[in-house]
Amino acid sequence: MFEGVYPALITPFKDNQNRDVDLEGLSSNIEFLISEGVHGIVPCGSTGESATLTFEEHEEVISKAIETSDGRVPVLAGTGSNNTAEAVRFTKAARDQGADGVLVLSPYYNKPNRSGLLKHYTILADLDVPVVIYNVPGRTGQNLPPDLIIELAEHPNIVGIKEASGDLSQMSRIIEGTLDMDFDLISGDDMLTLPLLAIGGSGVISVAANVEPARMVSMYEKFRAGDLAGAGILHYEMGPLFRGMFIETNPIPVKKAVGLRGMAAGPLRLPLDDLEQKNIVSLKEVLNLYD
Repeated sequence: MFEGVYPALITPFKDNQNRDVDLEGLSSNIEFLISEGVHGIVPCGSTGESATLTFEEHEEVISKAIETSDGRVPVLAGTGSNNTAEAVRFTKAARDQGADGVLVLSPYYNKPNRSGLLKHYTILADLDVPVVIYNVPGRTGQNLPPDLIIELAEHPNIVGIKEASGDLSQMSRIIEGTLDMDFDLISGDDMLTLPLLAIGGSGVISVAANVEPARMVSMYEKFRAGDLAGAGILHYEMGPLFRGMFIETNPIPVKKAVGLRGMAAGPLRLPLDDLEQKNIVSLKEVLNLYD
């Protein structure tokens, strides 16, 4: 259902005292990404600093993404929370605004037990919207095991998982267990996109695609066309960029990179702070490789 390259959008902020959301800048960024051929967009994920958005801002960003995309590409809206009631509010709002699906981060900090996770995701899926689970143990402190994902995939509205565990063996097990289901496994790590496609993955929710969308799209499309050598060349060509996006905590480097490219970015919101000067120099060197 969600195949191809989906940039995990940054949320641009205005450089004022309140660091207000720059909705027009967001729209401009989306227009650029669509013009470069991306297959979908993901507002309000961790790359979009969703943790620092108010409820109202969260809904405004998703609404602007849907309005700007205007049906040209799917919008997979981030609606996760470690509070099920909050996740329900975000998910209902995204559904009612017209999102094509929701991306739901597994609850962080609480570290819920298995029955809690099953109930959390089932409640959201029962809201009649396509749900993509997001497994990112480095942020949540808890890995979602393959057998849990396979059980959740039996729900007709749970249509995929964004996998950022870094464990290809785990991803392979999920694909193996869902072969007879309409269920997508989406890379949550740019560096693992090509290997994951090779074992049956459907695409990537990408940080690097904010900066080099056309190259990411080309790698994906070359693979799908059977040009494995061409896809491999692009994978290695983008290696420095993939690494550069994580020289500090995401989205600090990508937001700086987007700004250096002349797109809407603005400052970060605390507790995230500006990229260190030495890393700005390194990031500029990386970006120069793609001029």
